Amino acid sequence: MTVNVNLLAWVMTLPVAAIFVMAGSFKLTTPRSELLKNAQMGWIDNFGAVQVKVLGALEVLGAIGVVVPWAFGIMPVLTPLAAAGLGVMMLGAMVVHGLRREWGILPVNLVLATLPFGVAAMRFSQL
Repeated sequence: MTVNVNLLAWVMTLPVAAIFVMAGSFKLTTPRSELLKNAQMGWIDNFGAVQVKVLGALEVLGAIGVVVPWAFGIMPVLTPLAAAGLGVMMLGAMVVHGLRREWGILPVNLVLATLPFGVAAMRFSQL
């Protein structure tokens, strides 16, 4: 049985892009005071409004970066780099949640780190 790496990479890439564009857009468009009202966003208490907006912008840019360069064949090396960047961001999220003793969210963060790292590995192998 032959695995089509490109197809598998796209199957992983599209949900990654969707998740990060939604999460990033939410952070970019919602005032920090409103984000703090969300019980799952308590970590924002440790960050300023500008830092939250920067994280949101990086998530949106990363989501664009995992799709656009590969889809259009323009500097496709940016796709695995963007995916790896999203994975690193999620490792940082795991550290923040761990320091806050928010253990319940760590499995979600682990999945959200593993998926982009998987995309990065597959796309690097196709360069």
